[in-house]
Amino acid sequence: MTAMMAYNRISRWSGAIGICAIVAIIRPAYAEPRAVVELFTSQGCSSCPPADKVIGELAKDPEVIALSMPIDYWDYLGWKDTLADSRFSARQKAYSQMRGDRDVYTPQVVVNGSTHLIGSDRAGIENAIRTTERSGDVMSVPVTLSLSGKQINVSVAAAKAPTAARGEVWICSISKAVPISIGRGENRGREITYHNVVRNLLKVGDWTGSSGSWTVPLENITRDGVDAAVVYVQDGNREKPGPMLGAAFTSLH
Repeated sequence: MTAMMAYNRISRWSGAIGICAIVAIIRPAYAEPRAVVELFTSQGCSSCPPADKVIGELAKDPEVIALSMPIDYWDYLGWKDTLADSRFSARQKAYSQMRGDRDVYTPQVVVNGSTHLIGSDRAGIENAIRTTERSGDVMSVPVTLSLSGKQINVSVAAAKAPTAARGEVWICSISKAVPISIGRGENRGREITYHNVVRNLLKVGDWTGSSGSWTVPLENITRDGVDAAVVYVQDGNREKPGPMLGAAFTSLH
């Protein structure tokens, strides 16, 4: 290969890389994942680390939005969960009430707002994703999430089916990976990394089946350690959560 030929090839590759970089910057978050998987976990639960690991594995799948929602009702066992939020405990209980059972435990996974199972059951989670996909409404609404300056833009498309005509739009502040050294309780002496930890929840608006757009200032969702965001549209409301209708994920850095 001559020096001139080599230069020409490098120039073409450099141009292609530059174009790819531009596309990567302006491309919105992936709009139509297959599932939202919520793990209710606790640093004080000896059965939870395998489920925390599964969520870390699922978080690598661009078609799955995997979330860790640490609960606080095991804090009395000798270790206060440093990531726990009473709103997650209330959310888990609300799911149970909507199902009509008393199944509130850790590690518990809720798939697409409708099916629950043990959080360490990777095969079961995959099966639940496939099963809930058969519903005409679950994850049927395209959602986009993009950054613009100091704000985050949320867009929700119109309902594809007439039955999926009402819900709420929420944005979650996310810490992608949080290593915790646990000093007491059932997991004392262990260091566990929690993945896609929800650090805050903020209602963006109501969705009535028509397309809609919202703008959220980044200062409303960011805090130390927050490096991503998730928006989801869910049937029902906070007290009576139903199936997930759509969701999107984006990194903030």
